[in-house]
Parts: sequence; C-alpha cells; structure tokens
Amino acid sequence: MGRSRPKAFGKTLPDYLAPGLNIVFVGLNPGRYSVEAGHYFARPQNRFWSALSASGLVTHSVSPEDDASLLKQGIGFTDLVKRPTRGIDELSRDEYKAGAETLRRKLMRFQPKVACFIGLTGYKICFNPHATIGLQTEQLGRTDLFVIPSTSPRNARYSLSDITRSLNELQKVFNKDR
Repeated sequence: MGRSRPKAFGKTLPDYLAPGLNIVFVGLNPGRYSVEAGHYFARPQNRFWSALSASGLVTHSVSPEDDASLLKQGIGFTDLVKRPTRGIDELSRDEYKAGAETLRRKLMRFQPKVACFIGLTGYKICFNPHATIGLQTEQLGRTDLFVIPSTSPRNARYSLSDITRSLNELQKVFNKDR
C-alpha cells in the first residue's frame, strides 16, 4: 500500500495580483499549513501579519484572513515557487529558477510599484547572490525590488522588531515614489 499524500497535495495558494498595485509581497513558497488554511502566512507563529500590522503599511490590524481583501488597499501576494512544502529545504534550484521566470513575467505584466520578497534565500538564488535586506539595486521594469527578513519562526536571526523595521523602510521607499 502506498504512502498517503498530504491533504495539501496538488493545491496551492492563489495569486492576489492586479495591475498597478502599490506592493506585492512575494513569499518563497507556501507552507502546507497555509495551503490548508487557504491564506498566506497562516501559521500562527509566523510573524508576517504582526509585523505588517505594526508597520503602518496598512490602515488596521490584519491577519491571514485579510490577504485577499488587501487588494483594495493596493497590496497583493504571490510566491516565488507555488509548490507547498514543509520547509524550503524541499525545494530544488531548478524550482527556484523556473519560479523566478514565472515571477518575472507576473511582475512585468502587473507592474506593482514595489515587489517585496519575504526572505533572502530565494532572492539570492534567483536574482542576486550578493543581495542584502532592504531596497535592491535591480528593478523589473518600473518595479522596485525590496527584501525583508524571513518571517518564518524558523528564522530566529531576526526578531519581530527587526522585521517591522524592514517593513517601515519599505514604507519609506513606497512613499518616496508616490
């Protein structure tokens, strides 16, 4: 008898994209928990929503259930790799590279003001191996590229305060371009 597949097998999170968004948050790939919940960064220990709420980029406190409705505030979501996993160590370099090409096409099509990558790992593999946290020198079309620390609880190197500070810097970049 074969192994049973996880409930998230074959499913992923939808993209929340539209032309001219202010910011598109780019996750590395969805976790299985998030796919089952149907929302980005849904695991309660993930610090994304707490940091976003504290940053001033949104007008009210937000949670995973708000991901789709944030389109009304000019904020979208997508992933570098759409395949859900338990952890990033399950992703191959080929998946990163293929995901980067797909992401480039999406960003060129929708032209958000800023694409904010959640975590350095994927960005370094796909775009610039020398990247650091913050505004990047590269652009995709007219889209500025920005990287914040991973919000995963596995990333103990950065605190919630560090992540919130990075989002505050993102807000400055966005406000500068208005």
